[in-house]
Amino acid sequence: MRMSSGKGVVIFTKNSCCLCYAVQILFRDLRVQPTIHEIDNDPDCLEIEKALVRLGCPNAVPAVFVSGKLVGSTNEVMSLHLSGSLVPLIKPYQLFHNYK
Repeated sequence: MRMSSGKGVVIFTKNSCCLCYAVQILFRDLRVQPTIHEIDNDPDCLEIEKALVRLGCPNAVPAVFVSGKLVGSTNEVMSLHLSGSLVPLIKPYQLFHNYK
């Protein structure tokens, strides 16, 4: 939680994860520059994975937080996007606020 609070959009990822890459691209396409934590580069990788699962992320990565709150993994993020609920959630963090 400490690593995700105080920042707009935070994504926990691994270099080898194609879903992590897809989620990052989605946010960049929506004009959000998320803070990326590549946990496979962190010596505490296993502990971070366990903590993300305990917080409710079914797969440790990608784990997306907005305003310090867990949004979820790929399925939750894509569901929010398809329902039109993701853009209003991230609007304060968009580089340009005129996204429709």
